[in-house]
Amino acid sequence: MTEKTFTVTGMKCVHCKAKVEDALNSLKGVDSALVNLDDANVTVKYDETQVVPQDMKEAVDDLGRFEMIL
Repeated sequence: MTEKTFTVTGMKCVHCKAKVEDALNSLKGVDSALVNLDDANVTVKYDETQVVPQDMKEAVDDLGRFEMIL
């Protein structure tokens, strides 16, 4: 398992937090995703043989209001 923290722009409330976490947690290979609204980031624990950061970025960016910075 790998754990990395990524900046996510556009998050402002607990609903944003839930949307980003749900999008990431739905990906195969993601064990956990935890958003920190105060720091505008998400810490993701994942299996690098099943999912890569670009996949995570696309899942977050596809939500429309957010951008995950790699």
